[in-house]
Amino acid sequence: MTELSGKVALVTGASRGIGYGIAEALVARGDRVCITGRNEEALKEAVEKLGSDRVLAVAGKAHDEAHRAEAVERVMEAFGRVDFLVNNAGTNPVFGPIADLDLNVARKVFETNVVSALGFAQRTWHAWQKDHGGAIVNIASVAGLSASPFVGAYGVSKAAMINLTQQLAHEFAPKVRVNAIAPAVVKTKFAKALYEGREEEAAASYPLGRLGVPSDIGGAAAFLTSAQSDWVTGQTLVVDGGIFLNAGVG
Repeated sequence: MTELSGKVALVTGASRGIGYGIAEALVARGDRVCITGRNEEALKEAVEKLGSDRVLAVAGKAHDEAHRAEAVERVMEAFGRVDFLVNNAGTNPVFGPIADLDLNVARKVFETNVVSALGFAQRTWHAWQKDHGGAIVNIASVAGLSASPFVGAYGVSKAAMINLTQQLAHEFAPKVRVNAIAPAVVKTKFAKALYEGREEEAAASYPLGRLGVPSDIGGAAAFLTSAQSDWVTGQTLVVDGGIFLNAGVG
């Protein structure tokens, strides 16, 4: 068993996929972790796999203010601190042109992907980080770095997440470092519509020859919450298998 690091992280949307990969990486280096998600049964399974001696779960929806309050209260009660926040919870309920997007759907996307991240950041800041320091990592997307056909609302929300990262990095310095990760397609249930049944074709356009996996993002999050990144804040780390290289000429 890895020796405890003494650090504590709160990772939202972590019962599976990218969030689980991040929680797994942090537990592996010795952190204690609180994970959140909507499905209580999935969270229980995740805790069993990650280790109930290191991990606790709080079920709820990220856009619910009461859930955010409960999650931060529970982690403080259980571990007495919250050094790291990873805002991974997100949604993308619709594919199609943004010109015809139901504005209620747009509001849901922003509430879950952006407002909830700000809400969690405010709560961890006031509960621990303002006085003791720490780090925040926001999971954005390459969709937030350029036009994203058929996932326009999601892309706009992730662009907002990148700017939110910069705003928080400026306001929370020097106590708290705030950075973002912008993944390309990662093999998760969330993204399966982008590659299911055509993974080889989808991966062919990536210079590194494969789609991402949750551990790729877990490693990046572990770096951005480590002492090795102590002079890094307000940045967006693109983890994309080189896909953006294809935008060049030639």
